Amino acid sequence: MTDKLTIRWHLRQIMATRGMFQTTDLVPLLAERDIHLSREQVFRLVTKTPQRLNMEILAALCDILNVGPSELIEPIAQPRHESKTGTEEAGPSGIGELRPVRARVRRPGQDRPGPSV
Repeated sequence: MTDKLTIRWHLRQIMATRGMFQTTDLVPLLAERDIHLSREQVFRLVTKTPQRLNMEILAALCDILNVGPSELIEPIAQPRHESKTGTEEAGPSGIGELRPVRARVRRPGQDRPGPSV
């Protein structure tokens, strides 16, 4: 079974170590590198792990913060949880010695079952 790969985004922590505590601090620094993002886009970039990231933005962030991509992005492998589908063999069920009961056929009008033949 393969592990599920998640990503931990360290942009906010690295910004804090560099003394940048407001997301808007990045806007002019990105603009100097010809990356024009709105304040809202920068806020989402800092506060949430991006699903997709433009390579130019990643390179600009690495340049601004003087870090490598591996310091911003940390891949984490988490083991997958097996889901029970009901199709797997469950092992011994404890009913192996139970056998079906022979059916008795009754004809209409018979009140009591007679001796079985």
